[in-house]
Amino acid sequence: MSRTIAGKIKINSFADIVGGDDSAVTEVPLSDLHTFKDHPFRVLDDEKMEETVESIKERGVLMPGIVRPRIGGGYEIIAGHRRKRACELAGLKTMPVVIRKYTDEEAVVAMVDTNLQREEILPSEKARAYRMKYDAMKHQGSEGGNTLDEIGESAGDSGKTVQRYICLSNLSDGLLGFVDEKKLPVVSGVHISYLTDKEQKWIEDKIQNTGVLISPAQAAKIKEYSQNKELTKAVIALILDEEKPKARKVTFKGDKLSKYFPDEMSAEEIEEEIIRILDEWKDKGGQ
Repeated sequence: MSRTIAGKIKINSFADIVGGDDSAVTEVPLSDLHTFKDHPFRVLDDEKMEETVESIKERGVLMPGIVRPRIGGGYEIIAGHRRKRACELAGLKTMPVVIRKYTDEEAVVAMVDTNLQREEILPSEKARAYRMKYDAMKHQGSEGGNTLDEIGESAGDSGKTVQRYICLSNLSDGLLGFVDEKKLPVVSGVHISYLTDKEQKWIEDKIQNTGVLISPAQAAKIKEYSQNKELTKAVIALILDEEKPKARKVTFKGDKLSKYFPDEMSAEEIEEEIIRILDEWKDKGGQ
């Protein structure tokens, strides 16, 4: 079922989006389908795209896309960017879609929620998507900390996790790329996201030129100097040249994890879920 937030529809699943009396499927020319403005998710011609193309050739498009009328003609894709590309590669001229009359805010929420169901999402994609959804919901009138919890609910993320990703969206494109490539830890990226554009460029150049891996503790120091307006390139060099404390490493045997997590979950997804559970435990006073 759909739930409402500040009088607006909150969409949690594809079923919520296509449900209702106005959900008839229509064949629309691919040339009339346009990318969602500032769409944060990748559309790659990779192995999975090849599988989708073969599936469409054999069985057609099994799940229609979701679109809304577009100013200037045609339709803006809300869900179905990859399906449109697969249809192009399969040689089709049209794609089945459900046409909905969403406001800008409703369209953003629907676009983010449907795309967050994908299996592989980069931190940069999630950061930009959560930022878009957060801004849309705030514009709708959602207030207070509950907004963050509601944003993450459809993707199984805690409010604190959502907040981290929203912070990451303030990083430069270069630094977000380093987060995706695991050259900059997520927690370190959150601290660095508070730096000015100029200061972020210093960090970006340092990572690019030296390959240094900035620890969360080092990033927190850099953030502190920045907030005190004392950060310079020399200070960054001094902080990053300090000897790092020995990192703590905790490992779990696969058979123990399998009792709690399905086999299809990746190591990163399991780590994120464990952190989410620990955050909730900490919020309850460690009880």
